[in-house]
Amino acid sequence: MAIATERRGAPPEVGMRELVTMTVAGQEVAIPVATVQDILGPQPLTPVPLAGPEIAGLLNLRGRVVTAVDLRRRLGIADGAGAERAMNVVIDHQDELYSLLVDSVGDVLEVPRDGVTCDPTLLTPCWRRMAADLHALNDRLLVVLDVGQVLDVHTS
Repeated sequence: MAIATERRGAPPEVGMRELVTMTVAGQEVAIPVATVQDILGPQPLTPVPLAGPEIAGLLNLRGRVVTAVDLRRRLGIADGAGAERAMNVVIDHQDELYSLLVDSVGDVLEVPRDGVTCDPTLLTPCWRRMAADLHALNDRLLVVLDVGQVLDVHTS
C-alpha cells in the first residue's frame, strides 16, 4: 500500500513524485504538480460553437486564451449540480494552457514513482484510458490522470 505524505515547499524525496489532488463526483484524482500553472475559482466561460461536450468553453487568463475541459464529462460522469461553481486547475501541456474543471482542489501529496498499487481493471474502460496509475492510500483510492489522454478529446 502506498503511503502518501504531505510536504509543502520541500523537494520530493528520491523515488517519490508530487501530485495535486482534486475531486470529481466524489472520486479523488491527481495530476503531477509540475503541470499546474494556476488554481482559480469559478470563472466566466465563453462557449465554443461546435466543440465537443467535454469542452466547457474558453476563459481569459491574463490575456491568454485557455480551453476549459469539463473533467466530469471527459471521465464519462453525468453532469452534477454546481457546475457553475467548478474550480479551474490551469495546466500547461505542450506549451498550451488548459483548465480542468473539477469540483474541488485538495492537497499536494507525495506518492512512490514506481508502479501501480491497485489493479487497473477495477476501472471502467474510459477511466482506465485516462489513468496513468492508481494508488491505494490509507482510506481511499487515488487515480493519477494521464494529462495527455485527458486532453486528447478525440478518444472519448
